[in-house]
Amino acid sequence: MMGSDSARRPVSAPESATVVSLRRTNRAHVLRQIVLARQTTRATIAADTGLSLASATHLVSELIAEGLVIEAGSKASRGGRPITLIEPRPDGAYFIGADVGERGVAVELFDLSMTRVDREFRGGREPEAPEDIAHDLDDAIAALRERHPAIWPKVVGAGLGLPGIVETELDGRQVLYAQSLGWPPVRISDLVSHELPVYAENGAKTQAKAEQWFGAARGVDYAVVVLLGRGVGLGIIAGGSLQYGSTSSAAEWGHLKIERAGRPCRCGARGCVEAYVGADAILSAWADAGGRFEGTGWHALGALLDAADSGDAAAAGVVSDLVDTLGVALGGLVNLTNPQRVVVGGWVGLRLMESLAARIDDAVRANALARPGGQYELLPATFGGDTVAVGAAIMPLETIIHAPRGS
Repeated sequence: MMGSDSARRPVSAPESATVVSLRRTNRAHVLRQIVLARQTTRATIAADTGLSLASATHLVSELIAEGLVIEAGSKASRGGRPITLIEPRPDGAYFIGADVGERGVAVELFDLSMTRVDREFRGGREPEAPEDIAHDLDDAIAALRERHPAIWPKVVGAGLGLPGIVETELDGRQVLYAQSLGWPPVRISDLVSHELPVYAENGAKTQAKAEQWFGAARGVDYAVVVLLGRGVGLGIIAGGSLQYGSTSSAAEWGHLKIERAGRPCRCGARGCVEAYVGADAILSAWADAGGRFEGTGWHALGALLDAADSGDAAAAGVVSDLVDTLGVALGGLVNLTNPQRVVVGGWVGLRLMESLAARIDDAVRANALARPGGQYELLPATFGGDTVAVGAAIMPLETIIHAPRGS
């Protein structure tokens, strides 16, 4: 019941809400900065967040009390007392990140320092139905839980990087639309039966999130992060923020048309980027040119590149066409988004960047306008095959960054 004193001060409640909101915002900035830096000092936190040293020190103390941050030794100062170092407390929380593909899953467990603790693979060589992927996820998570029972109560949640568009409905439920795989709409809640909060996003976007936080897109406000695998995806970072669009389907670059009535694509259309630079498209082009190889993955792509290097004319022609097509597709992106960095990941992208980075760079610049074409840097993704899972794990990490425990 409101007393007379409260009645005389009607602005007190809004003021209180504002103060609480500001404190939570500042706490989020401080904790995010500590996680990003991995090791820092109170003075550096204050400088990086724009807070006063007193405010930064107070918030660090609160995070220590929450069990999320620790003092980890000290370093010498210039003539004064040693400076205490601040780090995330590794065992303060744990997160699951899953790279979900059409043929199986890679599920990884991370601590609060975003160091991988363990991982589990499920799946095989053949495409799987959604119910089989759900079984893979449940099995992999169960295996991790069985190996780490003591820390399981500190697992905050599971993030899924998925092969398709992930939309969030008005009631908060998420749905996966994987048109290229021929799947019906799949509720995310049907993919994991464990009692864990589950967060989901398109795998190319989780890759971009990982590169933005810890990798090759860190420290810049404008970047494009490309995923080349069996599917082709993209994350766009603009103004320091990952772009989602009105319903989270922004950056479906793999299905941008680059040739009218061109090669058939798995999505049902023709002429899509994926129909030329996805793994199946690359290897099909080599087979059509007379190439002979085993499998459809990393080793098969490596065989193509090795054959091209050793003078095989058919393989060299396929690789040359591939580089030219990437140049057209990425050059268009450079013109469209004016990025500071173009980051190439996914298992196909990483394989190509190992030996073809200079040629790809030249092709992109040749197909972009001179000014934006001279303003970007081409880099490989930082985390290799783990990038999608790292980015997926950041989603549950963000929940404890933005919400103090017990709130």
